[in-house]
Amino acid sequence: MAGDDIEDVKRSVTIAGHRTSISLERPFWDALKELACSEKTSVNELVRRIDVARGGKGSLSSAIRVHVLKAIQAKASSCRTDI
Repeated sequence: MAGDDIEDVKRSVTIAGHRTSISLERPFWDALKELACSEKTSVNELVRRIDVARGGKGSLSSAIRVHVLKAIQAKASSCRTDI
């Protein structure tokens, strides 16, 4: 793991017309972009969906990390059932 991977990268996103800053490690930003692309949506829209789904519980950054992890786990489990 490169040292750059564990440093937070702060980016601004727009959720429901409001700008907010989110700090995530670079690998999470990369994975979030890939997920948005695979869902044919924007990062802003995917973040909005994650924000709505968390229902105000926990931090948005944590909710994004959990969403990314679950997506990766779902993909991995579908690979295991293909064997």
